[in-house]
Amino acid sequence: METDKWASFVEGTSDSEGYGEDLDDDDICCAYASTDIPQLQCRKDISRSRWLDQFGMAEVVERKGGLWTTTGIVRNGKIYCFIEEILYLAEIGALHLLGNDDAPLSLEHIYSKVAEGKSGCSLEYFEAYKHLKYLGYIVGRHGIPWSVRRSKVNCAINQDSLETAQTGDEESRNNVLISEMFSNMQIGGLRLAFDVYPPNSRFRKSVPGDPYFVLCLASFLGQ
Repeated sequence: METDKWASFVEGTSDSEGYGEDLDDDDICCAYASTDIPQLQCRKDISRSRWLDQFGMAEVVERKGGLWTTTGIVRNGKIYCFIEEILYLAEIGALHLLGNDDAPLSLEHIYSKVAEGKSGCSLEYFEAYKHLKYLGYIVGRHGIPWSVRRSKVNCAINQDSLETAQTGDEESRNNVLISEMFSNMQIGGLRLAFDVYPPNSRFRKSVPGDPYFVLCLASFLGQ
């Protein structure tokens, strides 16, 4: 499992939800067999995100539709998504993932990133995530806040990563705030993987409440 990608956040003023007045998403989300790579689906609302390799996550650069109300974490008014969220949205045709050169990455490429297990998610973890989403649940990484308080943020990250995340302006330095906070808690060889919430049209990332249950999965990431 990757290390040195931890971030700790202290309290301050409330962070923005980061997605504004999103439209309702009327498109149907389909589930696919785990042994097949599905064909991309056609949708009217397609968001775009850019992969941040140093964090194993993506920043949403163009947000469309209402899916972001219950997808992604908010940091300083921006939305960042984990690899399982990226693959799920790519499968249903709701998201394009861009590489460093802004060229779209193929669905096969995203699958390969998940298969590596280096971003906190394996194919088995993804299948569990997708099944829960298909059932209508709201699903987030266990122990990782949907949004954080913004005014006093203490991000534990090394200087090399900080310099890599910077692109020349102050806003770019906010990228360090989305460094993934993996939870190491294990029970009997199981890892606390996902916080699961019941379907809720009034769900808000700033006040999500307690999860309905926590899904535990076999801990074999990083092997």
